[in-house]
Amino acid sequence: MKHNYRTRIRFISIVTMLFSLVLIGRLYSIQIVSGSEFTARAEHQYLNNDYSLYDRGTIYFTNKDGTLVPAATLKTGYTIAINPEQLTDATGTYEKLDALTPVDKNLFMASASKADDPYEEVAKQVDPAVAQKIQGLDITGLNTYRQQWRFYPGEEMAAHALGFVGYQGNDFGGRTGLERYYEDVLNRNASDSYVNFFAEIFSNIKDNIESNDAHEGDVITTIEPSVEAFLERELKNVNAMYHSQFTGGIIMNPQNGEIYAMAVDPTYDPNDVKDIKSPSILTDKLVEDVYEMGSIVKPLTMAAALDVGAVTPQTTYDDTGCIVVNSSRICNYDLRARGVIPMQQVLSQSLNVGAAWVEHQIGNQTFAKYMLSYGIGQKTGIDLPNEASGIVNNLTSPRDVEYATASFGQGIAMSPIETIRALAVLGNGGHLVTPHLAKAIKYENGVTKTLSYPTGPQVIKPETSKTITDMLINVFDIALANGKAKIPDMTVASKTGTAQIADPNGGGYEPNQYLHSFFGYFPATNPKFIIFLYTFKPQGVEYASETLTNSFLNLTHFLINYYEIPPDR
Repeated sequence: MKHNYRTRIRFISIVTMLFSLVLIGRLYSIQIVSGSEFTARAEHQYLNNDYSLYDRGTIYFTNKDGTLVPAATLKTGYTIAINPEQLTDATGTYEKLDALTPVDKNLFMASASKADDPYEEVAKQVDPAVAQKIQGLDITGLNTYRQQWRFYPGEEMAAHALGFVGYQGNDFGGRTGLERYYEDVLNRNASDSYVNFFAEIFSNIKDNIESNDAHEGDVITTIEPSVEAFLERELKNVNAMYHSQFTGGIIMNPQNGEIYAMAVDPTYDPNDVKDIKSPSILTDKLVEDVYEMGSIVKPLTMAAALDVGAVTPQTTYDDTGCIVVNSSRICNYDLRARGVIPMQQVLSQSLNVGAAWVEHQIGNQTFAKYMLSYGIGQKTGIDLPNEASGIVNNLTSPRDVEYATASFGQGIAMSPIETIRALAVLGNGGHLVTPHLAKAIKYENGVTKTLSYPTGPQVIKPETSKTITDMLINVFDIALANGKAKIPDMTVASKTGTAQIADPNGGGYEPNQYLHSFFGYFPATNPKFIIFLYTFKPQGVEYASETLTNSFLNLTHFLINYYEIPPDR
């Protein structure tokens, strides 16, 4: 009997303690963690019971030292509203108000004329200091209400990656970029559970113990703001110099897929999306569009041939300048024959005939298998919305010519993010990675979860990766800019590409219009960075070695110095 009595006492004590912990936790959350927010909401309920204070999680950049920099956050200001029923001098009120903050006169007077409407907004996102002056006017019928809105401190910085928030019908939330992809994390539960706290506790004890709000939090990205800013300046310079339609770039860790920077120019300011005149500028061309990439595909072809043992760097062939495949003529860019030359020159001189010869040594089916194993034609899984898959129909063709043209990057199309993932295989020992922007989620309950991205399948052997890297180092040291680009104490592997642009109306390619591309990774012996650049329809210049070499070199030297990368030779 005494034993049962003690058991009941222990049980009651445990239940009481658990209940007390729940109460204490909720009180701490309301009074300490969210105290300022609830105070502000109470203020709104007192002044305008139809107004709710906007809330959303933060997106952070990460400095190289690990410190977090807000990239998408909340800004506090005031909404200015009038009560036409109480306003006695509309004209005088407008003049005093407009002297402090710009107000549309027509809107103000139209709002003031609605005598039966007690609440009309006339200005939003007013600075707190200005709002204080407006409050000092002490005009009956003129009111200020605290508000919060989404704010991007970097303005245009990483706009396509971050995205923006806005309405779609009646639904307000992330529309593009990380804002959309991580909507479930960033969106805050709008339920007013704090209104009747004790009712919530007693009716939802289990829900409070097993909270479903743990998914709400902040997103910590891999984007390094200084690297992002430098990349964006280079892209802007290329566009300005060559009058391209647009220029894009990605800087990624080829070992694990962490993206340090990605951008497209021209871009936009997500703080002012409503002023954008061309919605197409909102499209993230690095993820959502696909292009024929040209000669930067040749190293992928060569790596496949090396991997199956079809060629070695010393293998030679007779370059005739042009060949005919299935009645189609394939030529080197300058139509010139080179005679008997080794495989290195296929890459160093970027020879289409050489790439087609290498593909023929592999065989169509094996070549296609390798191209697909690089991830071409598949989504990479990057944490951004609307990712496109490459177009690889030609890799199932019964004709040889489609495989021959694919060997030098024509007739198949890939997104830039798909391209950099495939090229990373060449330098990282031969495996696929998952490109990504988010590295961790910092939940509202205080827990930070590091996101994991497992290593993908092995595509080429590690020794093949080393061999193709050595060949690409040779391209950078000797062929690029006639050897003037070489960095004496750092190995860099690189390749340029110039591709014809398919006619959107069908029937071949646009005359005298090209896509230029450039990729490289370093230190090539154990790469920490891979850079991919491309520019669409540059004017007055023919080859990527002219348009993108300087920007690639500027980025390479910046990264070496900024991250203090030690020499590797």
